[in-house]
Amino acid sequence: MNDLDQISDHILRVLSRDGRISNIELADKVGLSPSACLRRVQDLERRGIISGYRAVIDRTQTGIGFIAYVTVGLSRHTKAAQAEFERLMQAAPQVRECHNITGTVEYLLRVEARDLAAYKQFHTDYMGAFPHLERLTTMVVMGSPKDERA
Repeated sequence: MNDLDQISDHILRVLSRDGRISNIELADKVGLSPSACLRRVQDLERRGIISGYRAVIDRTQTGIGFIAYVTVGLSRHTKAAQAEFERLMQAAPQVRECHNITGTVEYLLRVEARDLAAYKQFHTDYMGAFPHLERLTTMVVMGSPKDERA
């Protein structure tokens, strides 16, 4: 278990909002000297608490105009069927997130496509090709008033 003190927690919150912040600015925000702050960040990286840094991309600027969350229920509840589905989702560039979840279905996907026609193509090529698909529900994103994914 990774026990974090208040300062390390504060560092993580600041970095999650701005991963490009300079060490000097970060140190100032969390109340440490730059050298102590750098040691903390390096320790968080070494421990795997910080696993990487990403750019937050405005998908509409890259031609993505259709975002949907898709729930997927499988007809076979075997390890092999799940592994096969997960491999298929890894190969699908439209699937930005794939989560194995609890409840009445096995998976929750975040799918991003150029438009409805491109989503339909994904639906046909990937979902239609999976032999153990039992239930599929698509929820189209109309807007995202809060989105803190990095």
